[in-house]
Amino acid sequence: MNPEALEQSTETAQLTVTTSPKWERRAVIDLSAIRNNIKQVADLVAPSAVMAVVKADGYGHGALQVANAALQAGARWIGCAHVTEALALRTAGIDAPMLAWLHTEDTPFDEAIQAGIDLGVSGWDLDAIAEAAKRVETPARIHVKVDTGLGRNGSTMADLPGLLQRANEYQESGLLRVVGIFSHLAVADEPERPETDEQLAVFDQAIELVEAAGFDLEVRHIANTPGILSRPDSHHDMVRLGLGLYGLSPFEGETPDKFALRPAMKLITRVSNVKKVPAGQGVSYGLNYHTSEETYLGLIPMGYADGLPRIATGAPVTVNGKSYPVRGRIAMDQCVIDLGPNVEPQDFIGREAIIFGDGGQSVNTWAHAANTINYEVVTRISPRVPRFYVEGSWGEAGE
Repeated sequence: MNPEALEQSTETAQLTVTTSPKWERRAVIDLSAIRNNIKQVADLVAPSAVMAVVKADGYGHGALQVANAALQAGARWIGCAHVTEALALRTAGIDAPMLAWLHTEDTPFDEAIQAGIDLGVSGWDLDAIAEAAKRVETPARIHVKVDTGLGRNGSTMADLPGLLQRANEYQESGLLRVVGIFSHLAVADEPERPETDEQLAVFDQAIELVEAAGFDLEVRHIANTPGILSRPDSHHDMVRLGLGLYGLSPFEGETPDKFALRPAMKLITRVSNVKKVPAGQGVSYGLNYHTSEETYLGLIPMGYADGLPRIATGAPVTVNGKSYPVRGRIAMDQCVIDLGPNVEPQDFIGREAIIFGDGGQSVNTWAHAANTINYEVVTRISPRVPRFYVEGSWGEAGE
């Protein structure tokens, strides 16, 4: 990606992108890993199409850069939660088929229809979309969303016949076309649970209802990353690749390399200070931790304002090939690691400190320390942390 494209993406993706060799902290994104992950999944699900889900600014990786890499590797669709996310990508030049599905009364449906963005429909939004289509004199493309058991968005099976009747009336009047049906799996990351079978059965019933209503469907889709990897019977015409696009596993205890996926993000900073402290030294706000012996503490200039979970005490930071635990509470801008009693400060000050990623610990170690999931850890990395893009090598971001 050239520097001009990177500068453009700063406005589009709303995060800072840097090409500077100087840095205090950065998230290094390996776009070759994104391409690898698309190719692995595309081969697995063929002939089903792959939608690359880049909502939430590409799970913190950069929506524009990830979308471009995914399309280059064979993704056929781009998925966003909000229309505003999809419109930003259209403005940046992404012209692939695109779906957005999470709406409010303030969603800019007019602009979405004019930009050729497919829209998910769950109920009330059907009428709002039809009204927008009438205003812009362009038929909308919609995917009917069915709640098969997750209990969030989507039409219930009881309401589906009425929704389809209204959709048919709008379609006959030229205001829209029903081109897809979709749903979302609730527990596919726990393959032993029976609810996935139940959801897939309900989805099959919903497909029958839509087809019986006379709609000519282009795509039927329900599989998320765990469904892609564990339930071939969920693939249908298209799968929605979210977490797996970024090289992370949705299954507890199973690493991404089992599925030939490669993590794309490496989060790094530099050790900013090292000092010797006595036994009994309190560390960080609340003084909930005290050193058990004389030791050296290393200061890491990243905190919860950068996206590190405040409660992730004990999480590892890797310096000089060895991991050291975070001690005390993580603060807004910084945290502290215990280097032990037998180190030389000059061996640490200014050295690369890997929060997670290549050369350090897995993002899952931070997720476990914070009692959360890997999805959240990468997505919450804040725009204050510049993104730096590489192609298959971390060396450019290091020493």
